[in-house]
Amino acid sequence: MFCALRKATLALPRLPAALTSLMLLQACAAHAGEFHISDSKASDELSEVTRIYIDGTLAATIRLDDKTQEKTVKVMTPAGRVEHTYTLCGQITIRNPEGMVETHEVSSDGILHHPDGRLLYALGSNNFTEFYLLDPDDPDASEHHTSHSRVCSTPVS
Repeated sequence: MFCALRKATLALPRLPAALTSLMLLQACAAHAGEFHISDSKASDELSEVTRIYIDGTLAATIRLDDKTQEKTVKVMTPAGRVEHTYTLCGQITIRNPEGMVETHEVSSDGILHHPDGRLLYALGSNNFTEFYLLDPDDPDASEHHTSHSRVCSTPVS
């Protein structure tokens, strides 16, 4: 198994082989799993910017518009963890049924249960006011809180 830090470790001054091996093992084990998140632009969406935080750390930013209508991102998970918190923050701009443009805040929290190897979908409901991650093949793999996240800040212009 090769890790991204292998080249950096090889560039270090000659260290005892046991220490070098330990450094490589720790670097490789730091991210032991991964899952994917897919987001698609709805027909009445004009644009969307969503920042995805996993365990409080920014994992990805998805930007959707007429040129990029769908995007899937890979999220790495740390070794030894099977439960992860998530937060979705951002803005989504839609054209409402009356033809007016509205911008809604994307702001939600939830918990992922055993996400490694899954494809989760970023979804919106309740007229683009509630956002969450879901594995349609296993809805119990995630839960979301219906209140706004305390992590997301409202942009100031």
